[in-house]
Amino acid sequence: MEEIRVSPDYNWFRSTVPLKRIIVDDDDSKVWSLYDAGPKSIRCPIIFLPPLQYPVYWDLLEFCDGFRKLLDHLQLDKVHLFGASLGGFLAQKFAEVTHKSPRVHSLILCNSFSDTSIFNQTWTANSFWLMPAFMLKKIVLGNFAKGPVDPKMADAIDFMVDRLESLNQSELASRLTLNCQNSYVEPHKIKDVAVTIMDVFDQSALSHEAKEEMYKLYPNARRAHLKTDCVRILPIR
Repeated sequence: MEEIRVSPDYNWFRSTVPLKRIIVDDDDSKVWSLYDAGPKSIRCPIIFLPPLQYPVYWDLLEFCDGFRKLLDHLQLDKVHLFGASLGGFLAQKFAEVTHKSPRVHSLILCNSFSDTSIFNQTWTANSFWLMPAFMLKKIVLGNFAKGPVDPKMADAIDFMVDRLESLNQSELASRLTLNCQNSYVEPHKIKDVAVTIMDVFDQSALSHEAKEEMYKLYPNARRAHLKTDCVRILPIR
């Protein structure tokens, strides 16, 4: 984690890009936090999920409604969405929910999934709100690599553990609920959205079968392979 914290790029970003906190609901506890970078003249920017931090939502439709209000507040008609893991699933669901009045121009999905049943936790999803924080953290930490890992991966795991510690019980429980409640993407509703699927070659919580399902869901998607610190884009298949 120390290597990431002393990275010139990381420190430059944190010191120069402001963190904005935005309330879009009548409930003052619903605070969205985002780093606002890039020229304001771009009317169709890219939004990353994460580091966009969203408030506590226990239902996917509720999240999508809150995110729509955030885009309205920012006066953005359409956006590109980059989503990693749960962020990618939420991005797909938002594109699906808004398909009659499209708000998503394209999706970039990194280590994401299309069906929450792959985690075999749908039967416990409605009980996460009852669990203490230490138990929820144990569930998440169980997906991290065990045993010896290379130094860069060890730094990344330490960084993620540090981020995990910054979440309170309700924030963590709500994210696990969204991740595991019974839901799947309906691809026919987002067939007009350009999709790029990004794969990584290190260990992840997703099975090979889950990744193959994403390829089947988006047969015309572009594929990107993240090998080290660069991305190789493969042509549309």
